[in-house]
Amino acid sequence: MADATGTAFLETLVGFGRALRAAGLPVGTGDVQTYCAAMEPLDPTDLLDLYWAGRTTLVGRREHLPVYHRVFREWFLGVPGEPDEARPFNRPDAPEAWADLQLPEPERSGEEREQQEAPMGLVGSDVATLRAKSFADCTPDELAALRRIMRTVRLTPPRRRSRRTAPAVDGRRPDLRRTVREALRTHGDPATLRWRERRVRPRRLVLVLDVSGSMADYSRALLQFAHVTSRAARRVEVFCFGTRLTRITRELEHRRPDDALARAADAVVDWEGGTRIGASLDAFVREWGRRGIGRGGIVVICSDGLDRGDPALLESAMRRLARRCHRVVWLSPHAGSGGPPSLGMTVATPYVDRLLPARDLDDLERFARTLAVLG
Repeated sequence: MADATGTAFLETLVGFGRALRAAGLPVGTGDVQTYCAAMEPLDPTDLLDLYWAGRTTLVGRREHLPVYHRVFREWFLGVPGEPDEARPFNRPDAPEAWADLQLPEPERSGEEREQQEAPMGLVGSDVATLRAKSFADCTPDELAALRRIMRTVRLTPPRRRSRRTAPAVDGRRPDLRRTVREALRTHGDPATLRWRERRVRPRRLVLVLDVSGSMADYSRALLQFAHVTSRAARRVEVFCFGTRLTRITRELEHRRPDDALARAADAVVDWEGGTRIGASLDAFVREWGRRGIGRGGIVVICSDGLDRGDPALLESAMRRLARRCHRVVWLSPHAGSGGPPSLGMTVATPYVDRLLPARDLDDLERFARTLAVLG
């Protein structure tokens, strides 16, 4: 980097280190020198090399990664972004990168071009279109691709403020014990006032999935999403129902999605059968609600609302459920479609805090982002 171009590139790297320091990261001169040395054998025009060399040498704590993401986007790409949105560079084999993958090809004859067109078309498929495609219209291969993409969905678990407190830099409640202890160390001289704040704990999340015949086009995708949710958050309970309620939380604890879904399918005896939403929710409230599951938590019901049971039983179960939990969210593949609501949805809607669609992967990702607000 002895020429003018190398000097300009060196100034760019040093400026990036200063931007990180201005954003609050503890980046010193030695760290910037290590970053420049790491870029010496790499390609300075490759954003992946710039990103990962800086992440390895300039970031020392995991909680600093969102700030690093944001500053990198602003400095090298000129794209402003919030910390929770900035995941600009994943590993090259991530499913989202397939649509943007472009490989330089040598000149081929017409016959060779025809032979290569089909496989390259599969690799370069439009992932954005696949995300917005209804689960009911997807082919088995597309559903398999969606399951791979679904593993990368970021989910922020809902949280609540606990009554317990913890030491804090500032706050509204003084910490008298720590303040007096500090004063004793200085022989009674006035000490800095210490503070406490309320702790933040995750809320319990309960997923109740409809696996009846009317939900056959959506139930497996929702079950896959439930597995992703249970892996991302700690306090998650998952139930399935058709004509009866079945708890599948333990079955979904398996790390491999295929094995977890296979165990869940073996545990549910009424898969793709009839629908009794009222009886299933009533069983949840009576059996599991009394054990504290759902109390103060967020209960998410994934169903189309086509109930063959007694509407009065559904209304009674929804009323008791709304009293016990913090929020009731209903995910329906027909929400927002403009069609007339089913009898079950008409009965349950007054006790539902949020009615959201769940017909494609985009809908599930929007719901995952909504969870943090519901807490």
